[in-house]
Amino acid sequence: MRPEAPIARLTASAFRIPTDAPEADGTFAWDSTTMVLARVEGGGDFGIGFTYADACLTSLIEGPLAKAICGRDALDVAGCWGAMQREVRNLGRSGLAACAISAVDLALWDLKARLLEAPLASLLGRRRDRVPVYGSGGFTSYSDRQLREQLSGWVDRDGCRWCKMKIGTEPAKDPHRAEVAKRAIDGAALFVDANGAFSVEQALAFAEAASDLDIRWFEEPVTSDDEAGLALMRERTPPGLEIAAGEYNYTVDDARRLFAAGSVDVMQADVTRCAGVTGFLQIAALCEANHIDLSGHCAPAMHRHAAFAAIRLRHLEWFHDHVRIEQMLFDGAPVVEDGAIAPDLSRPGHGLALKAADAEPFRVGAG
Repeated sequence: MRPEAPIARLTASAFRIPTDAPEADGTFAWDSTTMVLARVEGGGDFGIGFTYADACLTSLIEGPLAKAICGRDALDVAGCWGAMQREVRNLGRSGLAACAISAVDLALWDLKARLLEAPLASLLGRRRDRVPVYGSGGFTSYSDRQLREQLSGWVDRDGCRWCKMKIGTEPAKDPHRAEVAKRAIDGAALFVDANGAFSVEQALAFAEAASDLDIRWFEEPVTSDDEAGLALMRERTPPGLEIAAGEYNYTVDDARRLFAAGSVDVMQADVTRCAGVTGFLQIAALCEANHIDLSGHCAPAMHRHAAFAAIRLRHLEWFHDHVRIEQMLFDGAPVVEDGAIAPDLSRPGHGLALKAADAEPFRVGAG
């Protein structure tokens, strides 16, 4: 069958954006973030999508993934997704390959919606009118003053009902830092994220030391590779403290294994890592089947429309780095109002347009 809108071209560019201050979590420190942007052309229009990964993804996107989808029908996103999955079979589906597929899948959904002259949220189906977000940052490199100012801003300025901070770099200081954060957010719920820095014993020790702060969410108290350790945390933490993990779900099987081990109270998924909108909605369906809520991880500009279609979605992460980058580089990036974001239904696709002149100084590699 002849394609209705044959895909003519797939290209990729990478942009490295310095942070506005030194940043660190329990296992890593960084001073820049790299965005890899995919652009797919077909049917007289184009779509864009991106992931946060390494600039090396540009060659994977423009090589094997372009080979897999060019000439296929741009309206057949599922067929393109399957072709990309087959193309990376011998490379490994997870990690960088999954991130590359995510960027392209997001671009394909954007293109399809543009060709149909519809916002992506309408194409996918809108289960809700707005999606709540939680403020996220609170890096371990921050002073108490920086921590207070950032978290209180999300509550006072943006109306967030939840705020998340990083812990784990210096465990002895974490209870004090959590107390500083709790005082700063004036009634909003406090979340903490160890990024897998702790052993089970260390994580339980923190939970005990901070028990009077009413922390509601403990993300990756141990590495998400330790499914049994996460399950043990669920058994031994006090009622009301939920265990969350899943940001490194690259495939639906990764999420399935966390469910099978009883590892999470809330499942996370990242549309820029889990093979795009297509993979994100697969994980959302798995959450429904297991009666567990889903939370979107970072990259709010890419999650915004898919979040409106995902069943059991609780909230999205309003991550400081990604919010700053997306508002710097894209016209139409989401803005929080009263603790939530919504798609712009007057714009087709993701509703984003790259500010090319603003992005160019950050370009890296041949792109």
